Amino acid sequence: MSPAPSDVVVVGIGADGWDGLSPAAQAAIRSARVLMGSTRQLDLVPRELGRAGGSSAPGDQERVAWPSPLVPALPALFEKYRDVCVLASGDPMFHGIGTTLVRLLGSRVSVIPHPSSVSLACARLGWALNEVEVVSLVGRSPDLLRPALTPGRRVLVLGGDPAAVAALARPVTVLEQLGGPAERVYEWSGQDADPLCVVALEPTGDAYSRVPGLPDDAYETDGQLTKREVRAISLSRLAPLPGQLLWDVGAGSGSIAIEWARTHPTCRAIAVEQSAERAERIVRNAASLGVPGVDVHIGRAPEALQGLEKPDAIFIGGGLTVPGVVQACWDALASGGRLVVNAVTLESEAVVAQWYARLGGDLVRIAVNRGSAVGGFTGWRPHMPVTTWSVLK
Repeated sequence: MSPAPSDVVVVGIGADGWDGLSPAAQAAIRSARVLMGSTRQLDLVPRELGRAGGSSAPGDQERVAWPSPLVPALPALFEKYRDVCVLASGDPMFHGIGTTLVRLLGSRVSVIPHPSSVSLACARLGWALNEVEVVSLVGRSPDLLRPALTPGRRVLVLGGDPAAVAALARPVTVLEQLGGPAERVYEWSGQDADPLCVVALEPTGDAYSRVPGLPDDAYETDGQLTKREVRAISLSRLAPLPGQLLWDVGAGSGSIAIEWARTHPTCRAIAVEQSAERAERIVRNAASLGVPGVDVHIGRAPEALQGLEKPDAIFIGGGLTVPGVVQACWDALASGGRLVVNAVTLESEAVVAQWYARLGGDLVRIAVNRGSAVGGFTGWRPHMPVTTWSVLK
């Protein structure tokens, strides 16, 4: 079945340029009144092509290089121009401009893909594409790579500086200009790399699991930290799902927000903390554990919650006895969302008891004892018990 007619065609193009395009892709480029793309991509297409069918003189096609910043300029560009062919690197729907344009323009867009840099890299390395983890660092922090550094796994990094990648894991292999005449594959040892490259690595050494309940010493903390066992139980009640948003209210060291975000690359978290010092610590913890995108808001709940994006789940770990906090969280929670509250003091337990009587849900008391030395023997040292209340809206 042929795709529906559209006035915006996105064509994937590789480092091999015009000669590497399929006849359909070449025809789409020839027939467009306007050709858009980066300067590098536009230079891959010969200027003297003429229109498909030979009805127009060569060179009458208008070329538009992407402005910067790109995304805010797109609506005006596609209001101004019709009959457009957009050039994209490799597969436009894989970390490419194609996804952005489909989101913006819907059925106006059709796509002619080219092999992605990931497909070409796997072909060169002899790696199974379905077994490779891909991390895009285009315009993003190298810390996002940390959760993928699992021993025995194979990782491909898009848009990453080999030096920044090598600072986190070695050895790294650089694959430059894949598919083009200047293609080069080599083990990186400090030399400058072509910007058009993929970085490959096979991590070794220790790594933290993505399952909630990281060791307490994984965090920088002043003591305001949900302990490992309680954290694992709390996150099991919060039940993170891909694409969902968490509020971590009274975030302390940020452990709940961070481990929510670590469960899946699309899980997002907002940590709300009134102490500026602790907020800075959350930022450092999030970066060191591979989720620098955790959004930290400095302020005191409930006032600090105003204007935040509506969450799918909320955890209250601090400030529970402040008037209005639980009500504000309950009001903000999306239908079907989860609220989980931890209480340690008698005063906070009293607040939980009132809300439990009103809304129901589940109450669990968690008592953790850890083994430690007692002279030459081993005994149990209890931690303060924690009452966990969870309820579905």
